[in-house]
Amino acid sequence: MAFSTMQRSKINAGSRQSLQQKVLPAALMSNTHITRTARGLLKDAEITSLPALFSSSTKRKISTMSRGRLQTVSAVRDGETLDRPLRVAVIGGGPSGACAAETLAAAGIETFLIERKLDNCKPCGGAIPICMVDEFKLPMEIIDRKVTKMKMISPSNKEVDVGKTLSDKEWIGMCRREVFDDYLRNRAQKNGAQIMNGLMMKLDVPSNRDDPITVHYNDYSEGGKIGVPKSMQVDLVIGADGANSRVAKDIDAGECDYAIAFQERIRIPDDKMKYYEDLAEMYVGDDVSPDFYGWVFPKYDHVAVGTGTVVNKTAIKQYQQATRDRASVKTEGGKIIRVEAHPIPEHPRPKRCQGRVALVGDAAGYVTKCSGEGIYFAAKSGRMCAEAIVEASENGKKMCGEAAIRNYLDKWDNKYWTTYKVLDILQKVFYRSNPAREAFVDLCEDTYVQKMTFDSYLYKTVVPGNPIDDFKLLVRTVSCLLRANALRQGEGLNVTFGSKPNEERVLA
Repeated sequence: MAFSTMQRSKINAGSRQSLQQKVLPAALMSNTHITRTARGLLKDAEITSLPALFSSSTKRKISTMSRGRLQTVSAVRDGETLDRPLRVAVIGGGPSGACAAETLAAAGIETFLIERKLDNCKPCGGAIPICMVDEFKLPMEIIDRKVTKMKMISPSNKEVDVGKTLSDKEWIGMCRREVFDDYLRNRAQKNGAQIMNGLMMKLDVPSNRDDPITVHYNDYSEGGKIGVPKSMQVDLVIGADGANSRVAKDIDAGECDYAIAFQERIRIPDDKMKYYEDLAEMYVGDDVSPDFYGWVFPKYDHVAVGTGTVVNKTAIKQYQQATRDRASVKTEGGKIIRVEAHPIPEHPRPKRCQGRVALVGDAAGYVTKCSGEGIYFAAKSGRMCAEAIVEASENGKKMCGEAAIRNYLDKWDNKYWTTYKVLDILQKVFYRSNPAREAFVDLCEDTYVQKMTFDSYLYKTVVPGNPIDDFKLLVRTVSCLLRANALRQGEGLNVTFGSKPNEERVLA
């Protein structure tokens, strides 16, 4: 509905009460902001949009809150030049959201990053490859430990030292997520992103894709336990809000199976901590997880002990206890200082974009099978998505949408599809039984396997192999798997749990 000249003159003459009662009740119920002209008629009303105030022949104006003041922006088609900066909301402030926000803001795009837990301590191993330090310009202050040695420990407690092929300049970084994430968010803020302590509640994605997206969120900036409901309108949304992504639900992105990760931070005596100074441990076996592994990773002044599972989530505490038992000799005398649990996606979602809404990081399902690595891929996906938006919008000067997002997805799939597929196959082959896990640990003794594994992990490139060594590895792999199948048909393996005197039999 449009106001005629006569109607506007009546309003200007003083028909404020009539306007309040007859024209605006629906808008008031939606807690939105109208344009400056209409807002002057309702001093206390908080309205985000009122398209009915404009005729179909007029370019529609949308009023939004930005930096504490009301701004009027336009909804336009993809490719059209804007008379204001492109506006993007990033939902979630982990590595994917923070890196996306930093890239967008640095290019001049008006960027809002909404994160509820600004002191988030995600139960994550916290391992990052060395290439990430240079690629993302990370300072050494946020890296707790440089791991140069790893132990793979089989169901029968056979220990294999991994890392023999690393040079003295190569290492795996260990970080605490609350420190790591906070640094990335602060850097995004320095580049111009607006960091908002809030919880996204709902997206209103319009049927007309040229229209803006309304983000409804609870604002916790005042520090209260109950957030203040607010709304804002933006041109694009990047969902970086984790495995339980509300953005993914609102665009009907499909189900994504997930693992439960459980982790305890344990402060151990100094002499025990010295052992873990540059060493990480990975335990495999049905006792610690039926489909993943248990870990002991060193942090600043403690170790992180954890495990995860997809197929038997209700038994996660039992698997955590088994992980502690198997590491008990080396962590004896320790004190648990924090307990954490969190879902981790197991595969990419069926749909990762809709219109001007994109998914990145855990929200998109970018965690690798077998290794469970997610930090690098989260940060990388956030940056790649933002770069695609920056390029398509010419640094925020033009409107862009699904075409830009699909460009990011195509580049991502071309670059990393093989990595995800290979690790998926490895998990299915080697994590299916204890004998198969024994075969996996045996293979880890091979120098060629270690070199290929670490080169691929540390530098995130598909390393070409030597044909002769590849053939030898194939023969050894087949031999190990045949042995595993033979053991699987037997009575199983005797497994000793840490310093426990009793021996428990774990059947394959």
